[in-house]
Amino acid sequence: MVMSSHLRDSRRRRPAGQVRGDAALGVLCILATLACAAGLIATYYFFVRTTTGQYIDESALVEAVAIHGPAGKAATRFLDWLPTVSLVVGAVVVLFVTVIRKRWRAAGIAVGACVGANIATQVLKALLPDRPFRGVETLELNSLPSGHTTLAASAAAAVFLMASPRWRPFAGFAGGSFAIISGVSTVVNQWHRPADVIAAFLLVGAFVIPAGWLIIRTGNAWNVWDGFGGHWASSRWWLRLPGLICLVFAAAAAFLLTRYVPGEGGSGTSYFWGGISLIVVAGYLAAVATTALFAFAARRRAADSPATSGTRR
Repeated sequence: MVMSSHLRDSRRRRPAGQVRGDAALGVLCILATLACAAGLIATYYFFVRTTTGQYIDESALVEAVAIHGPAGKAATRFLDWLPTVSLVVGAVVVLFVTVIRKRWRAAGIAVGACVGANIATQVLKALLPDRPFRGVETLELNSLPSGHTTLAASAAAAVFLMASPRWRPFAGFAGGSFAIISGVSTVVNQWHRPADVIAAFLLVGAFVIPAGWLIIRTGNAWNVWDGFGGHWASSRWWLRLPGLICLVFAAAAAFLLTRYVPGEGGSGTSYFWGGISLIVVAGYLAAVATTALFAFAARRRAADSPATSGTRR
């Protein structure tokens, strides 16, 4: 009787740092992954298979010529360095955290998700059919998703997954900003259309979320924190700031993309800036949603638990 009572008590007690709401977290991760997949399909269908979507996407690409001067040169230099910067920064952070914090399994999962997203991008670009003619003069060759954007976003995501919970809000904002700048540069340089960049964000999300769930499940001991505000890197402003930016750029996109009727001309650079606004909204919305999801997943540190004092990293 004493032993059975002890077993029941031990099952009720959850050790500090254990993932809370396992079932709820699993459901949320499944829904978020399905949302990324659905968003990717919807992005492809609207911007590639419909006349309106093709017109918006192609107009943004054509209008990029108007600002290609100094901005284009800067974008070209940035894109030339992007693969190296992404791989070096991602590798250094992942290696540092892996060796210092002994997070070998998490490193394997994060790198696997990063590699998987980049392979999937190349497979999709090869398998998706060419753009159908819908009355819009455009290159027929499929360019969705953007490989450069996938590389940048997946490298940032690997750093985010390896970071301790208190560092993830800042890592999410910084990584999202890096991915957005990378995506915008491909449009400025006329390498990709806005939809290619948005599709890359969604594709990376479809790999990162399941990988994050595995890391939370297998890295129970270190996925614990004091909640928002316990450290400068865990300030709620790392969610509020991109959230406010999303609202501003969403309003800008709605205004710019409905200002002119397709085919009547006179838009200047409205479609370009509208496309850039959509990239910013998609990038920061993904960063905020992912950060919020994994903030929920990480368990709060028990105030009266000395056993967790060594997990503050």
